[in-house]
Amino acid sequence: MLPDQPPTFRDSPASDQPWRWRLLDASGAEVAVSGDLADQAFPSQSDAESWLGEFFPDLADAGVDQVTLLEADREVYGPMSLSA
Repeated sequence: MLPDQPPTFRDSPASDQPWRWRLLDASGAEVAVSGDLADQAFPSQSDAESWLGEFFPDLADAGVDQVTLLEADREVYGPMSLSA
């Protein structure tokens, strides 16, 4: 039997990744996305912002017009438009 995987190879519990984006359409309603865009959570604000910078075109294609950054249940900032 193999020993437990080191922490870098295990999924972190939700409490270790409290940062996430609330994805909204132009009217402010939440947008449900699927695949790799769905249910993303991050260990830091910086990781969340980097992810958004990389995937905002895909989010816009999925109908996301604006986002709000959350740490656990606390709104950090937003809504912020994804349009130029």
